[in-house]
Amino acid sequence: MEIIELSGLDVIIDDVIYMPSLDAPADKPHPFVYFVTIKNNSGETVTICGRKWVITGSNSEKVIVEGDGVVGQFPKISVGDGFSYNSYHVVDSDCIVEGSFFGETEAGVPIFTRIPKFELNVPKWA
Repeated sequence: MEIIELSGLDVIIDDVIYMPSLDAPADKPHPFVYFVTIKNNSGETVTICGRKWVITGSNSEKVIVEGDGVVGQFPKISVGDGFSYNSYHVVDSDCIVEGSFFGETEAGVPIFTRIPKFELNVPKWA
């Protein structure tokens, strides 16, 4: 079955914060917390079942992060409602992040929506 892009299922990057106080491995010493809202302005109730992040470093190297659910949940989002959460990435340098959330409608139709590009810019003082 084809996965369709569901019009009206919107992803908003609410905020991105450099958080040097968080633990990070030596090879990726720069932690960023990001805040995301998935807003359902479509005509369908949807359940988010997974996500795929594409992180492109300043050297053009891509890291793909995929998994089930969103922060350990499988949110069911009714028409007009939203789901907000925060998570984090650790990186070695400035990056551009984008991706998609995957799910299905109540009728079982597989859907996706795009995560808009946003930047993780390491502060000059870091």
